[in-house]
Amino acid sequence: MPDRSAEARALVRAAVADHADAWDAEGAVPIEVLRGLGKAGVLCAQVDSEFGGLGLTSLDNGELTAFAGALCSSTRSVMTSQGMAAWSIRRLGSRAQRREHLSELVAGRLAAVAMSEPGAGSDLAAMSTRIRPDGDTVVIDGRKRWTTAAVSSDVLVVFGQFGDGGAAVLVPTDTPGVRLDPVRAPMGCRAAGHAHIDLDGVRVPAANILGGGGPPLSFLVTAALAYGRFSVAWGCVGILRACLAAAAEHAHTREQFGVPLDQHQLVARHIAELYVSEQAATRACEHASRCWDANSPEVVAATVLAKYTSARHAAAGAASAMQVLASAGADDHGVVARAFRDAKLMEIIEGSNEICQVMLADHAIKTSGSDTVEGLAS
Repeated sequence: MPDRSAEARALVRAAVADHADAWDAEGAVPIEVLRGLGKAGVLCAQVDSEFGGLGLTSLDNGELTAFAGALCSSTRSVMTSQGMAAWSIRRLGSRAQRREHLSELVAGRLAAVAMSEPGAGSDLAAMSTRIRPDGDTVVIDGRKRWTTAAVSSDVLVVFGQFGDGGAAVLVPTDTPGVRLDPVRAPMGCRAAGHAHIDLDGVRVPAANILGGGGPPLSFLVTAALAYGRFSVAWGCVGILRACLAAAAEHAHTREQFGVPLDQHQLVARHIAELYVSEQAATRACEHASRCWDANSPEVVAATVLAKYTSARHAAAGAASAMQVLASAGADDHGVVARAFRDAKLMEIIEGSNEICQVMLADHAIKTSGSDTVEGLAS
């Protein structure tokens, strides 16, 4: 039986090769590369085989995501976007919608998820985008900001207010009234195709609403964010692995005062801290993936913990790697320079560090009662 996760990693390696710097400078991953990975099912590798997907477990998909993140965070960002779209369809869509649209997402159709707005970042319940029924169609009006992979996408999963609840609706990007404004030279993940989106009187069939709409908007958004946080967390593992490899190699081959840098204890400390960061992030992500695969009730807290741990370590780890490389890392190219820019964004997207801390504190307070204290005392 073929090892689909190994085959997927080979496809990513062949597609990215040594192009990450060039794509970063040009501000785009070539569309033919993305379509090729999409047709191979790599961009949303957890889609079940019954829909034509690879059907990877969360753990295997996580390692694939980390592998991509180590090579090119922009490519990994597109994987996160496509995976969020697929997960939203899987969680919120009807059986017919899953059969139709998941099959398309593993056949080369590219998707993005439009959630953030000028007045709704972490507070996504404050969305002002409106989705209103009009006969057998719905009309969408709103403004979305920082939508990853929108530039290359064929379809958007747009979240918004729908009556007294919320809805997620599939909107082809060539629909009249959809206007994309690419973000020029973002700080990180420069080739991921970020865009601001204006939706003015956009009309699509009512059948494009996933599951018919109506549930609370917070419930709908949480479904998409769960996958996004998981994917970003594993992507940060990839950033740490790339930084560790680059810093260790440089410290071992660069000499100062007659000995390699890694023989200087203060430099060796950076390497040790990078190793600890990579291991801590990996273990947190593995735990979250196992909870995901087991459908554990702990999956929400485990995923937030993995995202917070991995993003925090990735930002600190990239800074440590930059310190080790010193002037060799000062040019705005190369794996460490890209990681230094990319990792900071990971502390902001899919729930900032502060939002994650609030969620984790709430979880700890609710689950750490007197029984826990008595158990520790005994």
